[in-house]
Amino acid sequence: MALMSRRGQLLRLLALLLLVYALPITVLSQSSDASLTSSPAALPSLPDPSGSGRGGPGSALPESPDPASDPPPNALPAPPPNPPPNPPPVSPFTGLPTDLTAPVLGVKIDNASVARPQSGLAQADLVYVEPVEGGLSRLLAVFQSQAPSVVGPVRSSRASDVELLANFGRPALAFSGAAPSVAALVAGASLLDVSELARPGDYRRDRQRRMPHNLYGDANLLRQGGTPPRDIGFRFGPPPPGGRPVQETGVEYPATAIGVRWEPAESRWMISMDGGPLTAATGPRPSAATVVLQRVSVRDAGVRDAKGSPSPFAATVGSGEAIVLRDGMAFTGTWSRPAPDSITAFTLPDGSPLTFAPGPVWVVLVPT
Repeated sequence: MALMSRRGQLLRLLALLLLVYALPITVLSQSSDASLTSSPAALPSLPDPSGSGRGGPGSALPESPDPASDPPPNALPAPPPNPPPNPPPVSPFTGLPTDLTAPVLGVKIDNASVARPQSGLAQADLVYVEPVEGGLSRLLAVFQSQAPSVVGPVRSSRASDVELLANFGRPALAFSGAAPSVAALVAGASLLDVSELARPGDYRRDRQRRMPHNLYGDANLLRQGGTPPRDIGFRFGPPPPGGRPVQETGVEYPATAIGVRWEPAESRWMISMDGGPLTAATGPRPSAATVVLQRVSVRDAGVRDAKGSPSPFAATVGSGEAIVLRDGMAFTGTWSRPAPDSITAFTLPDGSPLTFAPGPVWVVLVPT
């Protein structure tokens, strides 16, 4: 009886243990089944790529942004394009590029037949042809863009030079000497005296030529101390209307003939003196893109040369007729300069500017 009782207790204990272990297994089994059966419902349905599925056209996924077309959020804006370079500065004497800080030098150059061929004229920006004693001519060459190491023969100054250069600022003026009255004018003018007396070391004599036609200077040395160029009135641009074709023409002084001939191949007016071509001691012939025949009044300057001939004064303050030769054409107009420090304006009959061709300019002062 006691044995049966003990066996019954063991059976009840075993049944209790089985119950304890069986219950979690059942619970886990039911939980796993629930997860597996519900997981398909949790996934979103994919859209139909054709737009004809259940989602319709509006259910397509949005396109991703193109990284090549959209800048990053922190990207800097593109820099602006570089501005075009500034045009180079141009000379008021030639209309061509130049260094506007370089000083201006005027040189009084001999033009007697025994003084030819001269040196340095082809490098001049501007050349004035002036009447002097005995019906001869003398040249006033203006250098700024170039400064030749040899220029000449250098001769004496005239009263006309002082008035002519009065609107250039304070250029250097090279000359061999001057009459006392002219020297006083130079001393009182807005000019830097770089004559042979003032700068003897900047000159030399060519012993193969006879005096006084053998004095030469170094333009680069002589121009030091002069002022930079300023506007003297020249206007450069396309040809104006109304010109007439001219192949060659000239001006007669009592003892000098100045000729100009258009050379289309060179696009230049070639200069002649006394019927022969004006050449250079070395290098190319002097030539001009523009030649101005400027009619001026001429009077006695009150000075006599060694032979007793009166020195003429060519007045470049005032007004008068001007013929501008450019591009193989002649254009008639007027010039006007109301005061010594004023520019010289060249105009057409309608008052518009009488433009010059870019390049060297020769101005022949023609007595009225």
